[in-house]
Amino acid sequence: MRWWTGGADKVTTTTIYARMTVAYWCVLVMVLLPYACAWLAKFRGFGKRRADGGYDNADPRGWLARQQGLPARANAAQANTFEALPFFIGAVIIAHQLGAPQTRLDILAVLFVTLRIIYIAMYVGNLPTVRSAVWALALLVNVGIFLSGWK
Repeated sequence: MRWWTGGADKVTTTTIYARMTVAYWCVLVMVLLPYACAWLAKFRGFGKRRADGGYDNADPRGWLARQQGLPARANAAQANTFEALPFFIGAVIIAHQLGAPQTRLDILAVLFVTLRIIYIAMYVGNLPTVRSAVWALALLVNVGIFLSGWK
């Protein structure tokens, strides 16, 4: 990316190199987390015949809708993790654009991902009160990411 500064009589070019930050890598981890949840929701059905309740790739949503217990909770965690993605991705991009202190942004992004992993574990483990508390903490951290570039 090149930036031109100066007046008509003076042109200075500065080259800015973008790099993958820890926060950007956290975005990748967050994008992959729903797929881990999907695997958790479906893995007990792999290798079984459909007639025996095995995973039905011809009707995966219908099959998931009939699940109970761990598969149903893992599927709900998948949906919620997908729902959390847009705000997290937007917050990280906005924080970078506003010049947030990189160390702070990276720490908050790692904290967010860690809280979301704990959230998934609490969801799958059927611990709703703890899950909700972790969800709220992760939301606050995401707001912190969003505001970290505010000066």
